[in-house]
Amino acid sequence: MSATALETGHPARGRIMAVMAAAVVLAVALVAAVNLAIPTLAGSELRPSPAQVLWIVDAYVVVFACLLIPAGAAGDRFGRKGVLLSGLAVFAAGCAAAALAPDVGTLIAARAVSGAGAALVMPASLALTVGVYPAAERGHAVAVWTAATGAAGVLGNLGGGLVMEYLPWRALFAVPVALAGVLALLVAVIAPRAPRHRTALDLPGTGLLTAASVALLIGIIEGPSAGWGSALVLGSFGVAVVLLAGFVAHQWRAAAPLLDPRLFAIARLRAGALGVAVTFFGLFALFFMNARFLQEVKGFSPLLTGVAIVPLTIPMIVLSRLAGRFVPRVAVPVGLAGNVAGLALLSFADAAMPYPVYAIGLVIMGAAMGLCLPVLSHEIMAALPGERAGLGSGLNSATRELGSAVGVALMGTVTVAFGMDAGYRAVAGVVLAGTLLVTWWLRAGTRAEA
Repeated sequence: MSATALETGHPARGRIMAVMAAAVVLAVALVAAVNLAIPTLAGSELRPSPAQVLWIVDAYVVVFACLLIPAGAAGDRFGRKGVLLSGLAVFAAGCAAAALAPDVGTLIAARAVSGAGAALVMPASLALTVGVYPAAERGHAVAVWTAATGAAGVLGNLGGGLVMEYLPWRALFAVPVALAGVLALLVAVIAPRAPRHRTALDLPGTGLLTAASVALLIGIIEGPSAGWGSALVLGSFGVAVVLLAGFVAHQWRAAAPLLDPRLFAIARLRAGALGVAVTFFGLFALFFMNARFLQEVKGFSPLLTGVAIVPLTIPMIVLSRLAGRFVPRVAVPVGLAGNVAGLALLSFADAAMPYPVYAIGLVIMGAAMGLCLPVLSHEIMAALPGERAGLGSGLNSATRELGSAVGVALMGTVTVAFGMDAGYRAVAGVVLAGTLLVTWWLRAGTRAEA
């Protein structure tokens, strides 16, 4: 882009932003949409076990999370437009394989492939969006893109509900194939090519982090069926610890680490990353159980189930717009505590609970997230120098998706073993522990700055 273009922006920047926002909405919406298909999938011809149902959800999310940071580096190195087009192609291929899957194993593998494509889409779409705006308007561009990622969860619930209302479950994966094809065509036509940079790719670090995350999820998900004292479960937890230790050791030595552990010496960054993780841990545990509860217990249709999540979003949107006025030391603890309260209320949900009472729990959680999430994301970004903004964005997204994956796994596992009320209370307990730790770290960061 010429110097003049850098000052005035790309003439088609509005259309480019719209396409980039649509691409990231598609990638993130599929995380939430699949929850609406769980009851149908559980009774389908594939006959997945409870553990396999969790893998159908989490295979996408864990690959998505672990590849986000290296995918951003790949865009810098090989070209953001090319990486975005590749991501849409991989995403579509995974969705097509899922739609045609003859067995559960194929469906889970296809979901993992789609997650890899989504990881390539997300950072490239943000980088291309920012690149076509002049410096004075880039803050607005980032805000719009971020709002699209926030809206994607709701759109995923609504879109997933709409598809599952009128079409077979395989359509949930077939429809995104067509949407990805249309978006790829639009990207090819209107998105500009950006300069490439000599960015290192930490492939060993990526492999270690992904393997450690998968091992952890195997231990959590397979616990109820294999037994918590079984060799599979204990071995998986042990392997996860060893691989995570190996990842940290590699990051200490690497010339260009995927995620430098020394960054976590910054209390504000630790607080922001953990806070984002536990918030999405609770949110996606809710999404997973909400779909099953409303359809299987309350008898809601898939479409009505998708609409029923809307009370969560209204206070989230309203309070997010006011985030700049909140004091972090107050907003974060109050917001995280609100998540705990909402989850605790929902733990009492049963067939006799009227939906308006259930919706109160959703409103409490939505308000809590609107209060704390923008502040937590800002804490991550503000803890790093401006030239490391890309790392901050990648860390924010990766912790969000990893928190989502573990939240689904824990909710599903505890629910299978002890019931829905125990699942909600276990998730609330983890969020409460995270709240206390985040509050402590935020106060430590404030004292250090003073």
